[in-house]
Amino acid sequence: MSRAVTTLSLDIEHWPLETPLRDRGGTLTELEVLVVTLEERGHRGKGEAAGVYYLQDDVPRMLAQIEAVRARIELGTDRHTLLSLLPPGGARNAIDCAFWDLEAHRDGRPAYELAGIPTPVPLVTTYTLGAEQPDEMAERAVKYSSARALKLKLTGDALDVHRVHTVRAARPDVWLSVDANQGFTRAFLDRILPDLVEARVEMIEQPLPVGREAQLEGWRGPIPLAADESAQDIADLPALIGRFEIVNIKLDKCGGLTAALAMAREAQRLGLDIMIGNMTGTTLAMAPAFLVGQLCRVVDLDGPLFLGNDRSAAASYEAGRIWCPQEAWGFP
Repeated sequence: MSRAVTTLSLDIEHWPLETPLRDRGGTLTELEVLVVTLEERGHRGKGEAAGVYYLQDDVPRMLAQIEAVRARIELGTDRHTLLSLLPPGGARNAIDCAFWDLEAHRDGRPAYELAGIPTPVPLVTTYTLGAEQPDEMAERAVKYSSARALKLKLTGDALDVHRVHTVRAARPDVWLSVDANQGFTRAFLDRILPDLVEARVEMIEQPLPVGREAQLEGWRGPIPLAADESAQDIADLPALIGRFEIVNIKLDKCGGLTAALAMAREAQRLGLDIMIGNMTGTTLAMAPAFLVGQLCRVVDLDGPLFLGNDRSAAASYEAGRIWCPQEAWGFP
């Protein structure tokens, strides 16, 4: 049933990174996000989106998409109808999450209950190391002393082997994965694989560029492959079968919590393991993803760790786990 929304407000926010994040796509030093606020009869809901930078899904594009449907939203719609109003991406994500938050406040029920998810518990999350010099990465791995899982950004260059072995030597105790961000060739993947096995790497994320997934057909390697850029939304799932074992779901990619939950359940039906990731963000962006994380094999929700400051209701990171407080999002 559609309900009237009195106002839709948009805010652009800038969050400097305390720790620059470098991967194959470049170095991020400041996070720009769009925050949507929906207000209805004294109730308020918020959602945050960073967009998908490699698809040019940035704040100006999100603003334009939202303004194009503003009248429809303010006249009365809901998160289910939203799926047909906007395509997957950051704009839909911010509005969808604002709808969930609004619904929780309006109905007096937490978002996890509305989503049919068990009461949330703290989750072990990966801590990401940017693709720096091997010694720098090892030094940061040691600084993340509470981390129980690390993800290394790799680039497909000659330093990758040294990056992996140096970090593993510094942190022999952690679960370890690598993220190529489309930076490998199939030949490089085959060449580096023995080193990844020796370093006890547990997952390889997006080794090949989008469009070359067929080169992974029938992959039977000793380390599971996870699709990230190759899996934007639910429509991409069937093509992953026989090529990847894990799908990385991100709310900014698929367009919100509603779409993420549907994508997670369809991936499981197809026999794929699921992980939850992020395009960086504050706790406002992590909190809805944290709910999806309750269903996942792998959780990668360390975005706020890169920020100089977070929101007042901030996620906590203790003993390698993330916990999002009730006041952050999605609770009445």
